[in-house]
Parts: sequence; structure tokens; C-alpha cells
Amino acid sequence: MTSRPAALVTTAVFALTLSLTGSPAAAADAPAGQLTWALHFSLAPIWFDPGDHPGVITPMIPFYALHDALAKPMPGQAMAPSLAESWSASGDGLSYEFVLRRGVKFHNGDVMTSDDVKFSFERYRGVAAKLLRAKIVAVEIVDPHRVRIRLKEPWPDFLAFYATPATGAGWIVPRKYVEKVGDEGFKKAPVGAGPYRFVSMNPGVEMVLEAHEGYWRKTPSVKRLIFRVTPDDSTRLAMLKRGEADIAYSLRGPLGEEVRRTPGLKLVPTQTAGTFWLDFTAEQWEPKSPWHDRRMRLAASLAIDRPSISQALTLGFARVSGSIVPSGFEFAWTAPPIPYDPQRARQLVAEAGYPNGLEAGDYTCDASFGDLAEAVVNNLKSVGIRARLRPLERAAYQRLRLEKKTRGLMHAANGGFGNAATRIERDMVSGGYAYGSYPEIDDLFLQQARETDRKKREALLHQIQKIAYDRVMFAPIWEFAQLQAVGPRVEESGLGLIEYMPFSAPYEDLRVKTK
Repeated sequence: MTSRPAALVTTAVFALTLSLTGSPAAAADAPAGQLTWALHFSLAPIWFDPGDHPGVITPMIPFYALHDALAKPMPGQAMAPSLAESWSASGDGLSYEFVLRRGVKFHNGDVMTSDDVKFSFERYRGVAAKLLRAKIVAVEIVDPHRVRIRLKEPWPDFLAFYATPATGAGWIVPRKYVEKVGDEGFKKAPVGAGPYRFVSMNPGVEMVLEAHEGYWRKTPSVKRLIFRVTPDDSTRLAMLKRGEADIAYSLRGPLGEEVRRTPGLKLVPTQTAGTFWLDFTAEQWEPKSPWHDRRMRLAASLAIDRPSISQALTLGFARVSGSIVPSGFEFAWTAPPIPYDPQRARQLVAEAGYPNGLEAGDYTCDASFGDLAEAVVNNLKSVGIRARLRPLERAAYQRLRLEKKTRGLMHAANGGFGNAATRIERDMVSGGYAYGSYPEIDDLFLQQARETDRKKREALLHQIQKIAYDRVMFAPIWEFAQLQAVGPRVEESGLGLIEYMPFSAPYEDLRVKTK
């Protein structure tokens, strides 16, 4: 069985039963000890609420701890039964029925029922919410432990959008509690059904969680989890060396080499679903902008020295890419490699009417990837495209992207789960995060969403990706591999247990050494 995201969502009938572990009663010992992470960005309250899930990978840090979903990626399974112990599709493809796990309790003691599932879907307003509502007729409560979702027409990608972290619609929150405290109150004190409960949050400093001993899958081994915000990567490594942190996320090449040389520390590269690219924002769609000219977009793409950047920042673990769809995703089209050709890039800039180069304005980026953005900006400068680096803290950067307020160039990324269709919906078709699209892409996406023949769907999705490549809709950079460092107290870090997950997960499987 493949563990690639969404590789299981095209069969007609689903009747899956969990065989991951036992129940909480099977745990031999109570949770003990603590683990501390050094984080490369600040956790924002908006990432505590599945109802606002933006489709990126970052919210999985709190989601896998605080919340649970009907189904989610787990070790060895791309779509593991979780709060739903099984599900099935009708023969005509117009309805899906989910059988809920009995006895699941939220952290406040409320028992999860079908009412919470229906409520969670109806309040969902994150990425692909418009698409889900356009496709779904109703979410019906059959009984307290069964939910039926009826579709307007057969939709082959329903489970890819609903039962994976591509969206937050299938992550369940407690209706009574949310209605009591309101959306803002929920973000300040989230309550979920996950393996850890919320204790405290000091914005910009740290988040503290404690084990939820009633978690249905099993009792967590570690009592307390602490996530400390540490933007500087050298400081994160220093914390690890001093024993102030047990796991340090997102180190860069030279620091990764230092980890390898340091006794007691372990370097753990995690291959992610994160594709990174240079985005031409609204400029691409404005006739008077230099970036409306394909020659300028191609020049920018040819200017990027992808192999050298990967080697310098990730020790070569990041895969050079010609697409924004991860190569391992279902329905991914194999894009031809993009050469590093600065001479041709300079020629194209001159042919486009800028023999002396041009001032390209801001290059907006997530500050935690400022080194990657800086390398790209330097590459662009070498061919006459002069841009100013504009790093933003991650929450501010994501808000700007979602509101489509960025001008100039932007360093874009998407690490969300799903398949080629979920990635295209978010970043290539009109709506979502895309500033614009081509009518052909929008039309082909609608066609594939209705197509039940797998080979025909694949052909349509490949056609979309080829159009984006040929027209240089983006300048892809890489499929990101994140370098993590693990300290001597950690027996199981959770890194790499779930395919494409860059962070520690599942948290209930983490262990500290007892001696």
C-alpha cells in the first residue's frame, strides 16, 4: 500500500478499520517528562482553529496535538481512519457515509457526536471552502455516530479535499464549546479531541501543551510539550547543545554540518510536500507590468541556480523542481528540468525592452526562509533584475498572501497535503491563493472534477500543469527538505514517521529516554 497523499482516494468503496495501536487503557505508564522544540517562527492563534485552515503545512504543528480529524495521514497510511473508524461511498458516487468512533471525548469532557462533525463542516471557512460548498448538497446526521455527506454530482476528489489535511473541513471541533466562547475565544483557548490539551500561549515566546490521557488512540508517553519561538537558526542550535531544547527545526546547510560533527546530536532531514517558487503576483496579469511578458518570467526562472542553492542551504537534500506540484503526489506531471542559464536570462531581459535591467520593487518572503529568498534575489540581480528583499513574520506573510495584497515579486510556498488537484485548486485556478489564471486552466479544472475515468482525469490534470509550465506561470525552485536536529534525550522524535510531514508527528508516539 502506498503512503503517498491521496493515493487511496480514487477507489469507489471505502471500508477501513483502524489497526494502528490499541486504546488508552493499553498504556502501561502515565505520561512523564517533557520535550522542548526550538521553532523557527511564531505560532499564530489562527492556526489553532481548523475552521480557518489555510491549506499550508504550518497548522499541522498544533493540529496533530490539539485536534483530530475523521481521517488523516499517519505512519504508513495516507488516509488513516481516526475519528471516523470507517467510511463507504455509494455506488453512484453521490454520497459518503462515515461511521464515527464511539466514546471519543474532547478535552473539556464533551463526547464527540455526529452533531460536532456537521457543525465543523458548516463553520469551515478556510481554503477550498467555496469549492466544498459548491459540490456538497448536505451533511446529514444519520444517528449520533453516523454522518452522511451528499454530493451534487460524483466528485472523485471529495476525499482528497475532505479527508486529508488539504483542508480543515474534516477536523472536528466541539460545537457546544465553540458556541459558548465564540470564534475568537476558541483561538485563545482551543479545545479539541487530540492527544494534547492546551495549557498556555505567550505570543512570540512559547506554547505549552499537556498530555490528554483519555486520547482514543493511546495515552501519550510524554507529559508536557513546549514550543519555544527562536527565529535565529544559530540560536536554535545553541539551545540544543545546551540542553534547552530537544528538537531544533529548520537548520541550514553549515549548521547541519555542525550537527553532524557534534557528539550526541542527530541530523534528521525530512522530505516535505513543500514546493517553493517565485510568484509574479498580480503583476503577471497586468498588461503594463514587465511580468506580463513571458520573456521576463522565463528570464527570472533561468536566472535561479537551483542546484547550488539546494546544496548550500539543505546539503543537497531539497529536490530541484520544475513544478509546484510535488513529484510524489498522485496525478503529478513530470516537468522538464529548468536549466540555470544566466546568459540566456540576460538576453531575454534585453529583448523584453530592458537592456540595462530593471528595478523590480519588493521581493516579499516568509522571514524564516529569508536565506533562500536572498539567494534568489542575488541570482536575479546577476541578470539585471534588481529587487529589494522584504521579509515578514510568517503569520503576517500568510495573511498578505491570502488577502492578495502583495505587489512586485513574492517568494511563495505550499506544503499542504493532498494530490495534484488540491494543489492546482489552491495555487493555479482563479480564486484560492492565485492572483489570476488562464481560462483554459479554469475550464480544465472543472472538467477533471467531474471526470470519473481515472486516466482521463490524469490527462486533464497533466494538461493543466503543462500549460502552467509552458507559460512560465511560476518559477519553481525546489521540493523542500527541512534539516532538523535532535538532542540526546529523545528516544523517538516523530520526524519522518509520516510521509511528507516536516514536523514531529504523531505526538502520542514521541518518547524520551528514561536513562
